[in-house]
Amino acid sequence: MAPPDNRPAKKQQFDLINRGVKRPTPLGTATFIGMRLADIPWQYHLLHNGAAERAVSAVGLSTLAVATTTASTTGIALLDQLDLPLPRLLLLAMAAGSTAKQIFWLTYLSAEEFPASAAVPVAVFNTAFNSLNAVLIAGAATSSLAGGGPRLSLLLGDSLAVSDLPLSVLAGALMYAAGITIETLSEYQRMRFKQAAQNQGKVCKVGLWRWARHINYFGYALWRGGYAMVGCGWLGGLLVGLGMGWDLSTRATGILDEYCRKRYGEQWAQFKMEVPCRIVPGLY
Repeated sequence: MAPPDNRPAKKQQFDLINRGVKRPTPLGTATFIGMRLADIPWQYHLLHNGAAERAVSAVGLSTLAVATTTASTTGIALLDQLDLPLPRLLLLAMAAGSTAKQIFWLTYLSAEEFPASAAVPVAVFNTAFNSLNAVLIAGAATSSLAGGGPRLSLLLGDSLAVSDLPLSVLAGALMYAAGITIETLSEYQRMRFKQAAQNQGKVCKVGLWRWARHINYFGYALWRGGYAMVGCGWLGGLLVGLGMGWDLSTRATGILDEYCRKRYGEQWAQFKMEVPCRIVPGLY
């Protein structure tokens, strides 16, 4: 008889998705779509109606001067009607873009179970994250628009209106665009790979997945950091990006590594040798 195994059981990592359980969840899907769509007008309310300034004042902090919140003129009637300064317009666009991306993921890219018990906390987290950035951009001490540093002058629209922007806002917008593209494209490539009959039961090694085993997580951390950088500057963007990367590299990849090891066996071990980088291509 083999001696008893006295090793402590491996701690189960927290995960909202039931890996490998593939079935429709109409209630969870409807709940998530409704909550994510409701976030867009809420973010506009915060960014346009002075709610962000009131939140900053409520905790005893100073808000930005009026000159920094003057609406920009882009020359695009639909955008100009929103009556938002360019940095705030970018935050609203990011909120809408992440909503569209996540709904696309749930309804088209993912086949795994996503019940209401998962939909609600994920949607709440997104709204809380977006709202925090909408509030931080209004604070004199927290906004990406406050303080010194490199700034850019952009010519916008037919009227050639000038918008003076900190470099961090442009960098954050580019990070967001790159990150959400990487995340969406990689997940689309994986879906198409899995749909092919000859690839059933195989590890996806095509496209962006040749660069890192969890390349979609790299895109996710990148766009989250970019979003925060537009809201609260270099430091905020760096902290959020690194924080998201740390969580993904310690918790999320651990869950997926264990799941893929059990599902793919030697294939997964071979994939890890062929693609040594976990999240960041060429670095980690």
